[in-house]
Amino acid sequence: MTPAASPIRRVAVVGAGLIGSGWAAQFLAQGLEVSATDPAPGAEAKMRATLARIWPVMEQLGLKPGASPDRLHFSADLASAVAGAEFVQENGPERLEFKRQIFAALDALLPPEAILASSTSGIMMSAIQTACRHPGRCVVGHPFNPPYLIPLVEVVGGAQTSEAAIDRAMAFYAGLGKVPIRLHREVKGHAANRLQAALWREAVHLVAEGVASVADIDAAVAWGPGLRWGVMGPHLVLHLAGGQGGMRHFMDHLSGPFSDWWADMGKPTLTPEVKAAIVQGVEAEAGGRTIDQLEAERDAVITQLLALRRSRS
Repeated sequence: MTPAASPIRRVAVVGAGLIGSGWAAQFLAQGLEVSATDPAPGAEAKMRATLARIWPVMEQLGLKPGASPDRLHFSADLASAVAGAEFVQENGPERLEFKRQIFAALDALLPPEAILASSTSGIMMSAIQTACRHPGRCVVGHPFNPPYLIPLVEVVGGAQTSEAAIDRAMAFYAGLGKVPIRLHREVKGHAANRLQAALWREAVHLVAEGVASVADIDAAVAWGPGLRWGVMGPHLVLHLAGGQGGMRHFMDHLSGPFSDWWADMGKPTLTPEVKAAIVQGVEAEAGGRTIDQLEAERDAVITQLLALRRSRS
């Protein structure tokens, strides 16, 4: 399969929940024609309400010519919604059988040059694409939440995915202003979620062992290494930790303590008691703020951080 080289202008979003609505906002802000579909009752109204709520954020980030939420077209019928689409972003339930069925349906509806991408947070494309006649155009394009704000997209193909499809997906996401990374092997949870899960595992362990409160563990990340990780990743951070000798000095002289900490790290079990402690700690940390209020605070700070990073690039 050789995907067409022409620019992608028409995108379809399958699944109008939080992730699908976030992708729709991202696509619309780039001036693309976007169609969306979701069979759930009230899905269109909810999607348009979400777009209205987050569109001011998109305006702050910068709109391309022609960008407008009015360019969203919605249909509960899958075939009508994806007709003419050159790129499909699927955001359905995180269940293998559902994704396998929806990809088979999309594959039957669209010409072979159309790219089919899944936002799956952990299912492997090799399992999803098995029922497709044209599996070569199927890729994972996993965003980090919220998709309209966080630049990261993890791109990974399945066993039958073509390099051309991966290249085109990478180029498409980069053209949106995203930061796509290429995974060369499939693993459960991809890369970023595994990193997040590894950190959270130790965070849960520290709470369960009574080392610190939920709020203090969050503060330790947000006001400590999290600030550095917002600028550069863990490897480059430790390159600086090695001083003028960089990572070579770090490996020779400072990696020992990290190895000792690895050996001492916990493997917590989410027992009812641990779950209750985490829930109570998070609710206390939220301090009565609603989910909408917390999301607004998050979006405001990240928007400013992104503007600062772009001004320095």
